[in-house]
Amino acid sequence: QVQLVESGGGLVQPGGSLRLSCVASGYIFSIYDMAWYRQAPGNQRELVAVIISGGGTNYADSVKGRFTISRDNAKNTVHLQMNSLKPEDTAVYYCNRDPSSLNWGQGTQVTVSS
Repeated sequence: QVQLVESGGGLVQPGGSLRLSCVASGYIFSIYDMAWYRQAPGNQRELVAVIISGGGTNYADSVKGRFTISRDNAKNTVHLQMNSLKPEDTAVYYCNRDPSSLNWGQGTQVTVSS
């Protein structure tokens, strides 16, 4: 019954921007901290951004200043605005609670390449 559906990924040149969206259902979205994770080929999944239920945010050092996480509790949606993208940002991006406690969705592929 719990679903996490990510969208918004794609192919972008270095320096470009993408906005990812995650629509959650099946739980009371507003009371949980939410996060974006990413997993690059051959690497483990890593936490990149967190937004707490009250709206505060935290970011991995690698994305700080470039990514912005936000949430719309009325729409059960969390977003990740990604600016100044770098090739090392290439990964499949996933959303989940923080700490991750739900089954992972399919994620959305972000590819940063010239």
